[in-house]
Amino acid sequence: MAQKKMILDLDTGVDDALAIAYAVAAPDVDLIGIVSSYGNNLLDVCAENSLKLLELLGQEDVPVFLGLPHSSTSDHFEVMQVSKDIHGDNGIGDVDLPAPKRPLEEMSGVDFYIEAAHKYGKDLIIIPTGPMTNLAAALKKDPEIAHLIGNVTFMGGALTVEGNVTDVAEANINQDAKAANDVLTSDLPLTMVGLDVTLRTLLTKKETQQWRELGTKAGQAFADITDFYIDAYYNLDIDKNGCALHDPLAVGVSLDPSFVQTISLFMKVIYDEHNYARTIGDKDRLNEPNPNVQVAVNVDKDRYLATFMDLLTNLFKQH
Repeated sequence: MAQKKMILDLDTGVDDALAIAYAVAAPDVDLIGIVSSYGNNLLDVCAENSLKLLELLGQEDVPVFLGLPHSSTSDHFEVMQVSKDIHGDNGIGDVDLPAPKRPLEEMSGVDFYIEAAHKYGKDLIIIPTGPMTNLAAALKKDPEIAHLIGNVTFMGGALTVEGNVTDVAEANINQDAKAANDVLTSDLPLTMVGLDVTLRTLLTKKETQQWRELGTKAGQAFADITDFYIDAYYNLDIDKNGCALHDPLAVGVSLDPSFVQTISLFMKVIYDEHNYARTIGDKDRLNEPNPNVQVAVNVDKDRYLATFMDLLTNLFKQH
């Protein structure tokens, strides 16, 4: 049992699947649960994907909790076609995995956050890789958790580069900009792993072929899932050189902050119509001490990729 405990908050698509594998493989942390979100697909689909992937990796003991089904400012959610183009109709590259044996938990994801914060305190790491609706709701229900949780490392936003939805908006923040603002302007200790760094970390079919050659179920499945993503990046002209390791980079940085260079800021998210979902430093707090957000602006991509491949390949060998 590791001292550090991790909760992933996932809208389980392809890079979320890789984030699960990284968290499972990392020797210095225990994955104690996954809170599901909407985003790359509908909430129920994303939750089932997480259960399927956990069972594929021999992690049937990790619980999956349902979060909220739509943003804090809407009453429904519809999957965007571009999400299906990138992640497949089922969210995991249209790879068919067996139905999970373990059911979803009856406790809500929001209540699980609150319970875990009080139980583990500074040893708790939370990794939101989709919209931050669930974490914002937990903060609203129990504001004290902002002072209990050890670290929140989220994949989202863009500070020094354009967004991937609009010139200023990154997809996860764009799903629920108000919730993201609630989280960023709270007292939580945060690390932002945005497009500034994730777009630099690329995986190619050379790496997925190594998984395929392991001859294991997990190696084959993760190679197929990730190859779909690499093809989507190529066909949609996102990047012809490989796929970005968005979500697993956040997991890596939460455990080894030296993977990235950061700047310290008080951040906010704009959620009116003008510049909707822009993540930006708060000019009204420029002279306040002790900013709560570390924003990643550069990454040691070669060392990260080597660590990523070492951890995941050794995990897939066993399953």
